[in-house]
Amino acid sequence: MDVKVTLCYVVVLLFSSLSSAENVSLRVQGVTNIATTDENFVCATLDWWPPNKCDYNQCPWGQAGILNLDLGNQILSNAVKAFNPLRIRLGGSLQDQIIYQVGNQMPCPQMTKKDDGLFGFSIGCLSQKRWDEIHNFVNQTGVKFTFGLNALIGKINSQKDKLNWVGDWNPLNAISLMEYSISKGYKIDSYELGNELCSAGVSARVDSVQYAKDITKLRRIVNRLYPNANTRPEVLGPAGFYSKEWFDSFLQNVGPGVVNGVTHHIYNLGAGVDKDLITRVQDPYFLSQIAQTFKDVSVAVKKFAPWAGPRVGESGGAYNSGGKDVSHTFVNGFWFLDQLGMTSTFNHKVYCRQSLIGGNYGLLNTTSFIPNPDYYGALLWHRLMGSNVLSASHEGSPYLRAYAHCSKKGPGVSVLLINMSNSTAFSVSLVNDMNLYPEQYSAMFNSVDPQMKEEYHLTPKDGNIQSDVMLLNGTPLELTESLDIPELKPKLVDPSSPINAGPDSIVFVHIRGFNAPACA
Repeated sequence: MDVKVTLCYVVVLLFSSLSSAENVSLRVQGVTNIATTDENFVCATLDWWPPNKCDYNQCPWGQAGILNLDLGNQILSNAVKAFNPLRIRLGGSLQDQIIYQVGNQMPCPQMTKKDDGLFGFSIGCLSQKRWDEIHNFVNQTGVKFTFGLNALIGKINSQKDKLNWVGDWNPLNAISLMEYSISKGYKIDSYELGNELCSAGVSARVDSVQYAKDITKLRRIVNRLYPNANTRPEVLGPAGFYSKEWFDSFLQNVGPGVVNGVTHHIYNLGAGVDKDLITRVQDPYFLSQIAQTFKDVSVAVKKFAPWAGPRVGESGGAYNSGGKDVSHTFVNGFWFLDQLGMTSTFNHKVYCRQSLIGGNYGLLNTTSFIPNPDYYGALLWHRLMGSNVLSASHEGSPYLRAYAHCSKKGPGVSVLLINMSNSTAFSVSLVNDMNLYPEQYSAMFNSVDPQMKEEYHLTPKDGNIQSDVMLLNGTPLELTESLDIPELKPKLVDPSSPINAGPDSIVFVHIRGFNAPACA
């Protein structure tokens, strides 16, 4: 009898697990796009933090700050080259305390701990030698390089409010850096002015009208020093947290063409030490709360500065260096890739992940340089998701996120599915919504194409969502013997079959035969 009871129990379990699969129709509107991104939408940051940057009794930056980073590391070089190109922004909290040892600026003070300094540190210095090394790395790896300038030079603390910095920006040190860079032929894609000085500020703030005046000055300098408009660096700002009043005022006080990109920062998951962090990155209701900010920034830019584009200039999810057991693991990809999808639908042109390396949220391990799971998610997005964003919607579980773009890899569309459920699998059928009558929807997906569908299923090693190892179609993603990034090979699937997104998985799909006029 015991054997029969056991068999019955197994059968019940089998049927209950089968019943947890949910059929979903994903409607993709291929007639028109709803937004556009930059061709190099994915961006990663490098930061200034020294080894003694510590939070929550841990110091997770090690030698990853730009003044100490081993720019000759082969894994680092190969990881960047794999994007061909990767957009990198060098900036962060300490950038408004960095002076540049070029031109007449000869002393080069070393940054040290200082109780009354911004963020607890003294003035620091970027030496001419290190600037040369950075650009040697940029040139060898083909990086599209954004450099964040010190915006507080020339300013002083207000007597009424020590957080408030007043006075005009003094650009002389920045001009010396630019002139030296031009003399060396260094390629700079864009300059950004200041870091998190807008709105309420973080450790320091600048009035919106004054900031508009300062960045207008930067634009005039860039135009004068780079007379060729075809090779002239872009100007970005304000590089801080959004508030309607400050941003609206800033955008109304800058003239047409002053800024190319309106950058704002996102740390919507809370503190890195927050015990609820792992819950939040899997909660679609929580993740959706930030959508209003993306919409508000997009609307403000369209209204007041339509010549510019909104960008996420820095986003690490959890602030103060991220969560040590979450931000570098597979589960963080639910938040990260959902952010890429969400911001692209709100017409953001660029999304910069904090960080390429450093802290707990680096795309690369801070000490070994080995890619963390989010590195591969970013790389697949960069290779597959084109700049034309399509509407994608379904009426299934909110734990299934879906995004669609014209494919970057040739004809057709690329789709991203994120299954945040730990128990439900989704069988996803694509429907090409050509805005015809409802009964004709199902007939419009002419994708029974001789070319197979390419699927990239991402899952955590051993089913552990806090694993640092990601599987691609069941195979661990590991560096080759020569320390190269592994080839990301898709699984070829019958184009007429549904896409099966298992529990706790991320799936990229390229469908060549999807007839989308917007992608023609």
